[in-house]
Amino acid sequence: MLNNIGLPGILLIAVVVLVLFGRGKISSLMGEVGKGITAFKKGVKDSTEELEQDAATDAKDITPETEKDKA
Repeated sequence: MLNNIGLPGILLIAVVVLVLFGRGKISSLMGEVGKGITAFKKGVKDSTEELEQDAATDAKDITPETEKDKA
């Protein structure tokens, strides 16, 4: 059913949405969506950095004692 929408159908849907909600409401909604995406990306980046820091602190030096003395 959705395979046959095409460009005219998408344009019609866009016009109906624009008429129903108005330009100001749509632009503010898109701004909120952008803020949400930015916050999501920041959260993912922060959690990744936190996991990397935890892995670095949990890392152990398994070099044999004889090798450590040579360095």
